[in-house]
Amino acid sequence: GSSTNTANNTTTPGAEVSSSPVPVIETSKVSSKTTKFENAELGFAVNYPTLWQAENTDRGVRFIIPIDKDQVSTMATLQAEVTVYPSKCAFPAVVTIKDRETIKIGDLTANMISMSNTVQGRAYFNRMYSIQKESICYMFTFTSVALSAESKGLTGSNITQAQNNNKAIVSTSDTEFNNMVKSFVFVASKAGQDETKVAPVKK
Repeated sequence: GSSTNTANNTTTPGAEVSSSPVPVIETSKVSSKTTKFENAELGFAVNYPTLWQAENTDRGVRFIIPIDKDQVSTMATLQAEVTVYPSKCAFPAVVTIKDRETIKIGDLTANMISMSNTVQGRAYFNRMYSIQKESICYMFTFTSVALSAESKGLTGSNITQAQNNNKAIVSTSDTEFNNMVKSFVFVASKAGQDETKVAPVKK
């Protein structure tokens, strides 16, 4: 498939560059605990915990969820993503679906699936939501990976402690992810204002 990359706004020498470019992606503090992420180009905004690290991706945003190193756990990966596809929404073909439901977000309906499995001692838990708007799909993915206790050299009561902490960490992050999805709103692109409105015409 051919993909056009509009991120590289290369200007030819001598071309006029707008003096005040409109930021396409912005984050703004909502409260001490919450930050708003807005991508006008992709047309959405979400609120996320301020502790999460937002990283822009080609088609949206990835949030790296910090793992508390003071707790005994074997968590290796915690992340949430919002990805925008110019297509019909389709969840990956997975065999082990744990839950499946629809939720209302304002007047939108999101489809949700969650799955958990253990592969070679690693425990995976994923939750995905999708929202279809005309020909665009907004996909939300929460991913957690916990390593085996053996790989971390844990023994005895530390194993139980780590497993309990893993559950608590995943549960808290999953709740925060669900809240992030529920904060989802469409935003209109700020780009491309009518020129006649930007500079009043002298009569």
